[in-house]
Amino acid sequence: MASASRTFARAAFKSTPATSALTISTRNTGFTIRQTFRQQSRRGYASEPTKSSSSGLYISVGALAVAGGAGYYFFSQGNGSLLSGSAGETKGIFTPKFEDYQKVYNAIAERLEEKEDYDDGSYGPVLVRLAWHCSGTYDKETGTGGSNGATMRFYPESGHGANAGLVAARDFLEPIKQKFPWITYSDLWILGGVCAIQEMQGPTIPYRPGRMDKDMGACTPDGRLPDAKQGNKHLRDIFYRMGFNDQEIVALSGAHALGRCHSTRSGFEGPWTFSPTVVTNEYFKLLLDEKWTVKKWDGPKQYEDMTSKSLMMLPTDMALVSDKAFKQWVQKYAKDEALFFKDFSTVVTKLFELGVPFAETTEQGPMVFKPTTA
Repeated sequence: MASASRTFARAAFKSTPATSALTISTRNTGFTIRQTFRQQSRRGYASEPTKSSSSGLYISVGALAVAGGAGYYFFSQGNGSLLSGSAGETKGIFTPKFEDYQKVYNAIAERLEEKEDYDDGSYGPVLVRLAWHCSGTYDKETGTGGSNGATMRFYPESGHGANAGLVAARDFLEPIKQKFPWITYSDLWILGGVCAIQEMQGPTIPYRPGRMDKDMGACTPDGRLPDAKQGNKHLRDIFYRMGFNDQEIVALSGAHALGRCHSTRSGFEGPWTFSPTVVTNEYFKLLLDEKWTVKKWDGPKQYEDMTSKSLMMLPTDMALVSDKAFKQWVQKYAKDEALFFKDFSTVVTKLFELGVPFAETTEQGPMVFKPTTA
């Protein structure tokens, strides 16, 4: 049902120009129908989510994961400890296979829409943001940061302004970690992002395991993630440091088709699109087709659409259409969703693998998971 409602929403959003009143009505109708489907087909899960926060937990996990990062996981006989989950109650070395990772994927997918009152009814967007932010700390010059480490478990990185609210994603994944203790936090967080993108009707994202968890000594300094209040120079400074070019910057920005900002977290407020739980190229269409004005409110500078006044764009979003080199890619992706999906898959895969020494940690090739909504 959830898949059918998203398919309906995607088709409805493409039927008319973004600025028309009919489109807004259709989008709102699609959202209402999608919510109705959710109410009638909520997915269940085997156990209640943990009530404790994952932030700052398990300083000793880094030592354990030195073994885990190699793709081989050590276990000792016991009851419900590291042996639980798909590994079974066995001694010695456990080498997870594709089907083990697919089970983790499925467990995440089954819980994405378990709480209708969380944002727009899905944890998908916040899981994408977690995977994005733990990867986007990479510095190609020093080789530090990136998805290899899951250092956002620790303060001060968990308290960086750009990571506000991500405790929700980390806590969401904690019961999955308990069910499948053989997977590192680093691999789990990225797998959560891959699952979320695919389950929200996005493109296929190849996945390679082999990340090692690290301790708080590997936390990256604040300021490595984009500051939404800045412009095009800032975007290039941030993304060039990771090793991305202008086209890749725009493709990655397409993730703003998902989710929303919260005034209690980032200070900004509102969704970017009318379909915040469906991956589309609508973000690019709206940037070009809508008229955006500075919102009059007590918060930081952001923009609102003149048609419905229910959507928002950040200064970094508007930089994509004010900069000629960026805008050409916005125009291409607005016209061709298939091209956006292809480029987005490529660049997100690159992002999620920043800082991971795969040659040293695993011999496994990319995995392609089957979505549960297929």
